[in-house]
Amino acid sequence: MSSDQQYPYGTHDPYGQNPPDPHVTQTWEGQTWDTQYQPVVEPAPHPQDTPHAPHPQHTPYPQAAQYPQAAAETAYLPPVGAAPAAYPLPPEAAVAPASGPVPAGPVPTPGVPVAYGPQGAMDVPPAEPAGIGSTAGAGPAYGAPTTLGNARVTDAQRARAEGRSPIIPPGMQPAGLTALTGLLLAATAGVSEYLLLVPLIALQALTAAGWFRLNGMWPARQGIALAFAGGLAADAVLLAAGREHAPAAIIGTLGVWVLLTLVLQLRSHAAADERMYGLMATIASAALTIVAAGFLAAAPDAVAAGGAAVAVAALARALPLPGAASAAVALLAAAGAGIAAGAVTGAGTECVLPALGAGVCALVGLRVASYDYPSRFVHMTAGVALPLTAAAPIVYLLGRALG
Repeated sequence: MSSDQQYPYGTHDPYGQNPPDPHVTQTWEGQTWDTQYQPVVEPAPHPQDTPHAPHPQHTPYPQAAQYPQAAAETAYLPPVGAAPAAYPLPPEAAVAPASGPVPAGPVPTPGVPVAYGPQGAMDVPPAEPAGIGSTAGAGPAYGAPTTLGNARVTDAQRARAEGRSPIIPPGMQPAGLTALTGLLLAATAGVSEYLLLVPLIALQALTAAGWFRLNGMWPARQGIALAFAGGLAADAVLLAAGREHAPAAIIGTLGVWVLLTLVLQLRSHAAADERMYGLMATIASAALTIVAAGFLAAAPDAVAAGGAAVAVAALARALPLPGAASAAVALLAAAGAGIAAGAVTGAGTECVLPALGAGVCALVGLRVASYDYPSRFVHMTAGVALPLTAAAPIVYLLGRALG
């Protein structure tokens, strides 16, 4: 090969006869794997009007001679976002979170295009999930709804803040439901034991659900189901054993359910305090639900007098009267209901004593259902059931004492 042989495209002569042209655009002598920084190579000028003479030692690009505009477009372009001089970028530094309030609207991310909706609202693409190298979870960013919290204040909380009593009576609507349930118990007691089960089972269900909510434990489906099952078991045992074995049936069922509650609580994975609260609430709810079966074991005349007394006492207590006057009117109404029930059943004035006892227990049950942050659900469950449930043992005991 002669020394006059030319090598196009700026390549080297294998014998070192042709040095490279520094003005050629395609030089591959740098570290091309570095995508962040590349040296700027100025493209050689290519006149478009007059053809230039060939280089004495190089043959010009055929593509550049025929397509000067294409050669200009294929010149080196700096990376997007780089400085005009293509200097190395400074190292990244962590940005401290702003101490001022966080705006309520979306915040645009640097480097992400921002679009505006038809109403002029700013539409920001969803943020990248937090991962390695992400600053999404670098610091807390709480908006106004998170820091303000729930502004709703219950009536009992407002009463405590104002220095008043947090006792809120259930009201007339729960009292009406209590009266309806009590009258159903009184009407079905002398007809059939199985017919008496209808209002009794409803009473036991309300007792099981209302006691848990009254203690601030909700939802507690397992505890409510366990307590209600205890009431049903007590009813079944009473029907099988008879009224003469009522104490043994009720106490035996209660003992079995306490043991069952202990076994279930031992399998709980909650904290020690929570397990203790759950244990006590479940045992108390099961005890009240099982004790309500005392209406099934009591004499029919005592059940009639007690149900009527609780019905009128709950209605009288719901009247807008002062505290002492309301309690006195409720007890007088309970005694009058006992006299009326004795006249209907033929038991006479002997029903007054069970009626008075049931009236006192009704006032106690209403007081318990009114205490410490009650809610509408508490009033419609515990406020309805507790006056009758608390009266069940007295109705059974006094009815048995009167013969």
